[in-house]
Amino acid sequence: MAAPRPLSRFWEWGKNIVCVGRNYADHVQEMRSAPTREPLLFLKPSTAYAPAGAPALLPAYSRDVQHELELGVVVGRRARAVPEAAAMDYVAGYALCLDMTARDVQDECKKKGLPWTLAKGFPASCPVSAFVPKERIPDPHALKLWLKVNGELRQEGETSAMIFSIPCIISYVSRVLTLEEGDLILTGTPSGVGPVKDQDEIEAGIDGVVTMRVQVRRSEY
Repeated sequence: MAAPRPLSRFWEWGKNIVCVGRNYADHVQEMRSAPTREPLLFLKPSTAYAPAGAPALLPAYSRDVQHELELGVVVGRRARAVPEAAAMDYVAGYALCLDMTARDVQDECKKKGLPWTLAKGFPASCPVSAFVPKERIPDPHALKLWLKVNGELRQEGETSAMIFSIPCIISYVSRVLTLEEGDLILTGTPSGVGPVKDQDEIEAGIDGVVTMRVQVRRSEY
């Protein structure tokens, strides 16, 4: 019988990274986007993971890669069509995450009405912190997130400002696709997104919970 897979290392075996866009009003405004009536979903492949110690890689086909700071929700068991009232029962824990985005590529995709895969799915585009067990965060909607680049504060936000709550997101996603143990849901970014370049250092944290440092490196591909 195979040994159980530790959720503390979800990035090694989790299959899906489900991302929510436009979930903070201040970010919607800074991007000059329109708010949505339902969660806006897109996916990253599991090859996007960059765990602690691994760099965030800038793809060769983009000259404007930007950081997006997000609270990640780690799914603890298979979930399909979950009622919102029961959604938190499917949460195993959390992680601080970055949704690295090739903004110039995304802008072109938007103009052409194309999916965002080229802008979001490149290798090491999803740096993640250490796993935080659910018990350490009694209320995930009462957290302060922050991000610095080379010591300069770029992003600061409160998860209480989410447009769609975590139970709402889990319920909605589970009606669209089947969530599995070890999957990660990125819950959106507050305002302050901005560019990074080769050799930059990103530092980010959830106040009182976890921090992470990520080196930025240019990929040859």
